[in-house]
Amino acid sequence: MSYSYKIIASPVGELTLITSDKGLAAILWENDDPNRVRLGPLVEAPENPFLVETERQLGAYFAGRLTAFTVPLDFNGTDFQKSVWTALLDIPFGETRSYAQIARQLGRPTAFRAVGAANGKNPISIIAPCHRVLGSSGALTGFAGGLAAKQYLLEIEGARLAA
Repeated sequence: MSYSYKIIASPVGELTLITSDKGLAAILWENDDPNRVRLGPLVEAPENPFLVETERQLGAYFAGRLTAFTVPLDFNGTDFQKSVWTALLDIPFGETRSYAQIARQLGRPTAFRAVGAANGKNPISIIAPCHRVLGSSGALTGFAGGLAAKQYLLEIEGARLAA
């Protein structure tokens, strides 16, 4: 399968949007670990309709005019990873969850570390809101885009953070 991509500027740095023929497959960070999300060959296609629409929706999100994304998603991962990434989509705008809460939601209450690992491999950052997942204490924890970007995303959503 081939993938199309487009690089856009954002308030959290340059983002690489990647799509398959089914939908958005990834949003990668400017300094993303190249091994974090592996998809295969990429072809630059700035006019691809999925990429154009994703850029439009991200622009509206960053401007405070969008609270829910509607672009089709094409997750590529294990069944467990996909279940975690799907659970991320259930976290309402402006709210947060802990890794343990997501593990319980999935019916695997002791799998919070596995949830954390899957969260770290989330290929569709921002739209599948892994930034809304915090440590049990409410503290910011690792994030592929960096903790400053995670905090920024939570702030524009008005999420409450632990002191």
